[in-house]
Amino acid sequence: MSSADTHVHDDHEGRNYLNYPRGFLSWAFTLDHKRIGIMYLVAVLVAFFLGGMFAMLVRAELLTPGKTIMDADQYNIAFTMHGAIMIFLFMIPAIPAALGNFVLPLMLGAKDVAFPRLNLLSFWVYVAGTLLALYSLAVGGVDTGWTFYTPYSTTTNTAVISVTMAAFILGFSSIFTGINFIVTIHKLRPKEMSWFDMPLFLWSTYATSIIQILGTPVVAITLLLLAVEKGLKIGIFDPALGGDPVLFQHFFWFYSHPAVYLMILPAMGIMSELITCFGRKRIFGYKAIAFSSVAIAVIGFLIWGHHMYTSGQSALVGTIFSFLTSIVAIPSAIKAFNWMATLYKASVRFETPMLYAFSFLWLFLIGGLTGLFLATMATDVHLHDTYFIVAHFHYIMVGGALFGFLGGLHYWWPKMFGKMYNQRAALVGWLLSFSGFNLTFFVQFWIGQNGMPRRYYNYDPEFQLGNQISSIGAFLSAIGFFFIAAYLIHSLVKGKKASANPWGAASLEWQTASPPIPHNFSEEPKVMFAYDFQQWELKSEEEGYVLRDSRPPDDGSGEGRG
Repeated sequence: MSSADTHVHDDHEGRNYLNYPRGFLSWAFTLDHKRIGIMYLVAVLVAFFLGGMFAMLVRAELLTPGKTIMDADQYNIAFTMHGAIMIFLFMIPAIPAALGNFVLPLMLGAKDVAFPRLNLLSFWVYVAGTLLALYSLAVGGVDTGWTFYTPYSTTTNTAVISVTMAAFILGFSSIFTGINFIVTIHKLRPKEMSWFDMPLFLWSTYATSIIQILGTPVVAITLLLLAVEKGLKIGIFDPALGGDPVLFQHFFWFYSHPAVYLMILPAMGIMSELITCFGRKRIFGYKAIAFSSVAIAVIGFLIWGHHMYTSGQSALVGTIFSFLTSIVAIPSAIKAFNWMATLYKASVRFETPMLYAFSFLWLFLIGGLTGLFLATMATDVHLHDTYFIVAHFHYIMVGGALFGFLGGLHYWWPKMFGKMYNQRAALVGWLLSFSGFNLTFFVQFWIGQNGMPRRYYNYDPEFQLGNQISSIGAFLSAIGFFFIAAYLIHSLVKGKKASANPWGAASLEWQTASPPIPHNFSEEPKVMFAYDFQQWELKSEEEGYVLRDSRPPDDGSGEGRG
């Protein structure tokens, strides 16, 4: 055997993407989508930690009316930086850029994404935007709220220009990732894999990429115009300079409401993977769920005006936006009912990822139902700018996107790092985070509908009990998240070695080693319908699930292979 043959043999049999090659520069300039996904994962988790620290400061301040640990100006900066960091640095890139980068080519049986260099560039653009955001924090932060509403944002002396330019730069990272994923799904999908053989996570990622490409330029240009107006005193949004502040809201929410689906659509895709895997059952209504992802992406661009019922827009326009907002609930409901139909008479295994799937269903149900109150003008006018909005937003975005992210992280962790985490510790972490989250935000529906305004530094004493309950829940959630981080890190050192397919999942990423080799597959993977569980059998606890030697032919049902 030649030395070249030996080198290839080592790649396939002895080494994986984590340790071949080694060294900082090999990671910094890597074109391997898996390493880029890991770097994204580390970056977004650091952002989550930083944003969470600001959240703890906000909840600590709101334990009592008036000053508790900081003054009003410091409070404004804390809740602004919490929102901006969580949304732009964590929620938007967490699933698509981190988990998506790692698993999307594997799910297609491909060696990498279509444009590996663009993929690496997207990560370093993200890092550049993050560093500029951290610079803004170092020079005093921003006190405008994460929406940067004019005219206040054009008159405040805080670091508005640097923060908005950080978001502007981050937008390029999002666009590059979206382009890469769409081309990868179109061009690198195996010939044997039709659109309706793909895992539903790929459908949700595809729909997310559409939003990234079409929506992100709008908010980028809006923030650039804001920085130009503030720096050069050109009247665009500031009425004192002849501008229109409501125009800023239209531009901002035209992107920022679809951005909600940038965060929630990938989590919905993860739910389809978890529910089928741990229910050991084919997905019910595959095509309906697939097309509902695209429908959400399209309709999401038509409903931004429900954020502006109190901005002075006409009743007719408000009625149209109210109708369209109610319509977008239909594709979301299609997903939820099909997931529940999949679980009907399923043999559910309550592994940790499945606990997060059930958490997602509960939290998304509450967030979705309370959204109907906000879609209706008559109730939204009363609830607008109250803590009811805060609770609804967090049930959808944090409850949905974050718990979806945690479910996907626990699901793919053995594939990413080749190690199993402690299941008992994971149960404790889930219980702490889930119970703490509900304790934090459910009470906010009550104090909000009774008149507690959002974003306020001070409040009436009658709301103190509700705020204290909410703060206790936030601290409990923080303990849960630290506990999760502890056992996941511990698993990297002491965890049991993971088999190639420990869960018995049926998509292509489970046909390669855990963790995968640098070029993903040592041989062509066996392409099949993504939820063809009959083709897998449990060989042993150590070896996990393996493919059977044969498979039944296509049944011609049109619901993918089977």
